[in-house]
Amino acid sequence: MSRSFLSKRLTPARLAVLMTAGLLLAFVAGPARAQDDPPRVVAVGGSITEIIYALGMEHLLVARDTTSSWPPEVEALPDVGYMRALSPEGVLSVSPDLIIAEEGSGPPETIEVLRGAEIEFVEVPDTFDANGVREKILAVAAALNIEAEGRALADRIEAQLADAMAAIDGTSPRVLFILSTQGGRITASGTGTAAAGMIEMAGGTNAVTAFEGYRQLTDEALLEAAPDVILMMDRSGDHAASNDALFGHPALGLTPAAENDAVVRIDGLLLLGFGPRIPEAVARLATALGTAGG
Repeated sequence: MSRSFLSKRLTPARLAVLMTAGLLLAFVAGPARAQDDPPRVVAVGGSITEIIYALGMEHLLVARDTTSSWPPEVEALPDVGYMRALSPEGVLSVSPDLIIAEEGSGPPETIEVLRGAEIEFVEVPDTFDANGVREKILAVAAALNIEAEGRALADRIEAQLADAMAAIDGTSPRVLFILSTQGGRITASGTGTAAAGMIEMAGGTNAVTAFEGYRQLTDEALLEAAPDVILMMDRSGDHAASNDALFGHPALGLTPAAENDAVVRIDGLLLLGFGPRIPEAVARLATALGTAGG
């Protein structure tokens, strides 16, 4: 790719990033990999890392991103940064041969550098339903050239997920997923999110359907949502408001969820990862919704 061609497509700032990454690559690149040597793999996205482990290919991993926290032993690997805020220097510093990344990884400038660095870059689609999990597993397996193992894993997870969904009691409580309560402002899930997909798969009804993605809700919107259950990630900071703090909110305190003190908290990667642990996530959420909603 010529510099004149790049200059037509990239801003001076992006060209500077490319040139910096190119200089770094010259320093970090070791001897050329022999054809039969296993690839050095960087996983970007918690579900990608989980799939690689579930396929028994974790020995290929040389680094992971910050969202990759399961299984626990993965945290011993170098951390190249948050999946949506990667730097070329951080990724290139581990001399990868293959990068497997969830759709939405970025920023775009970094992905552009990595794609142009003669490193194989595979972007895996991320959709929030049962078929999306299957396709994600197959895509990772294809990137690792173990398609048969990928099909076997996908079939096993699909069967386990079908069993988990068949056991749901069908009460369908209205569920509000709250992402953050920072400053007393409630940021919640609408449609088209991992949270919305998980709520539906676990037999709940997403309480907010007026918008797509995550937004702050007005008091009027919270009252209109009328959730039976509040769902949150089991995390610290703004994601970990106590029940008293949640229902001390002037609008949330008037919802059916407040009447029953109904709050469900589940580990974020398990709940929203849509990886090979999805049968466990669905079963756990379905049970919790049945208990909290009752």
